[in-house]
Amino acid sequence: QVQLVESGGGLVQVGGSLRLSCAASGRTFSSYTMGWFRQAPGKEREFVAAVDWSGRSTFYGDSVKGRCTIFRDNAKNTVYLQMDSLTPEDTAIYYCATPRRAYAIGLSTGDYTYWGQGTQVTVSS
Repeated sequence: QVQLVESGGGLVQVGGSLRLSCAASGRTFSSYTMGWFRQAPGKEREFVAAVDWSGRSTFYGDSVKGRCTIFRDNAKNTVYLQMDSLTPEDTAIYYCATPRRAYAIGLSTGDYTYWGQGTQVTVSS
């Protein structure tokens, strides 16, 4: 059973930084793409970033490009999202996700099967 547990959310001021973590268990972590999505109140869930199984290829949503870095530690079964220069528009629940199939890359919610419970990020002005 695949389990994803996010941590690292919280309250931060405009211009600040946060690092989110997602610990995965239940299968061979190093064979699967990992992604981050977010959902603000009243809005659809939005793609933030993804990293392939090796960590060599990364992908970013337009709204965070240049401000966020996704990376993974396959030895620790953990994926991270470093977020810098945060703005109030970054306020959302952030979800970690992974596809059902190994070696699959996806940039939309429909490409992902397993989801964490989410961690709240609030950016105050």
